[in-house]
Amino acid sequence: MDVSAPANVLLITLDQFRGDALSCASHPLVKTPHLDALASAGVRFARHYTQSTPCAPGRAGLYTGMYQMNHRVVANGTPLDNRFDNVARLAQRSGRQGALFGYTDQSVDPRITLTADDPRLQTYEGLLPGFTWELDLTGPHRPWVDFLKANGYDVSAGHMHLLATEHERPVEHSVSRFMTDHLIDWLENQTTTTQAPWFAHASYLRPHPPYSAPRDFTSMYDPAEVGMPIAPSSERHPFHDVLLGVRAVTAPSDEAELRYMRSQYFAMISAVDAEMGRLWDALKRLGAWENTVIIVTADHGEQLGDHGLKDKVGWFEQSHHIPLLWRDPTQTATHGTVVQHFTESVDVLPTLADVWSQPMPLQCDGHSLTPFLQGATPHIWREAASWEFDWRSALIPHVNNQWPWDDRLTTSHLAVHRTQDTAYVQFGDGSYLCFDIAIDPTWRTPVTDPKRILDMAQRMLVWRSCHTNRTHSGLLIDNGGVGQWPSGVSWKDTQGDMT
Repeated sequence: MDVSAPANVLLITLDQFRGDALSCASHPLVKTPHLDALASAGVRFARHYTQSTPCAPGRAGLYTGMYQMNHRVVANGTPLDNRFDNVARLAQRSGRQGALFGYTDQSVDPRITLTADDPRLQTYEGLLPGFTWELDLTGPHRPWVDFLKANGYDVSAGHMHLLATEHERPVEHSVSRFMTDHLIDWLENQTTTTQAPWFAHASYLRPHPPYSAPRDFTSMYDPAEVGMPIAPSSERHPFHDVLLGVRAVTAPSDEAELRYMRSQYFAMISAVDAEMGRLWDALKRLGAWENTVIIVTADHGEQLGDHGLKDKVGWFEQSHHIPLLWRDPTQTATHGTVVQHFTESVDVLPTLADVWSQPMPLQCDGHSLTPFLQGATPHIWREAASWEFDWRSALIPHVNNQWPWDDRLTTSHLAVHRTQDTAYVQFGDGSYLCFDIAIDPTWRTPVTDPKRILDMAQRMLVWRSCHTNRTHSGLLIDNGGVGQWPSGVSWKDTQGDMT
């Protein structure tokens, strides 16, 4: 381990946080002073994208450094293959046991279970291998619900009702404050008692729906001033119409209801930003601010009414553009800078490998962000961002075990390749969309030039062909193994112990 590197790492995910909702980014309304302060004290990656949605697929890319076409977590509930390396296992190899606050939403690989009655097969809100629980806030959020009950609240309606009614309670009783309090207590123990290098992952639920901010924040944004979303295009792909017919992801048609939803989403962001301020203060008070790498990102974004939708669905920018703030206290020369190159969630794990002086796992599809953090531009870098969306989970109950003859599962997906001026969407059924986002950033103006469309389709094909599984493809069994496998490094060194 490089002794000059910061000893500690705090990885923070804010669930369903769209990238343009930082006040230091582009939104003129939302107030995020503490996240802005972190951006000023670190590096902000302005064009950062999750590689897939919803929660489990997005997090799988973040945790493994792999594209969805390789890790194959395509839905909340798809098992994560246990042979894959991940951020917690990487931390373990560096001598740090990953401490989890919140959740990781990774389903167990059924091949490591013993019976069909294994309780891990009953929920997709599993624990990413390598982490240990410090605060388990998977549904039904039992520790927080018990806390509310102890404070005199009626909790009989369950945790979803309690989340939907956060506007009725003060911020001191919010789910975000509850987790921050536990995290600060843990940090105090680490810095005053244990004094060993640590890795903590704080996975906050907010600003995830239900759209209800704590009472102290719920009136922070006037619904009359939150602006209206991007309207759906009059000429739409059939799948867009399908989404507009799904009640769970269709934005309210009533303008007052839509404005209220947007005001509460912004208020939830400001509320969780306040928790970030409490964390920064605690780290400074404990003397850990200058010895801790802080990473703030999200698993995916939020439609918030854009294109007639809410939540995180489809090919849309709002579902996949997310924040990434990275503060390395040793890289002071780049503090306050903004990186405009395309970066992706799969880049986080390779960068942490650098932080922990570990070999980058061969499975990784991403690239280390270290050059940007040091003020350099890599000699080779991607010219586009890519992401995937898969909806076969909605069809699984209806295919009646007709695999492989029923191809509805294998065609129910799409992939996006987004350059500076063009966005190309390829659907599994062979249809496509291509948008001119240079002249219309709302993704509603189609490209009509066949050559431009062909160029984007070829770019996507090259992207996919260059990122197929490389576990053994860069090696030759000759004189002990030569090629991409570093000389003298064992398989366990590069991939971890997967047993």
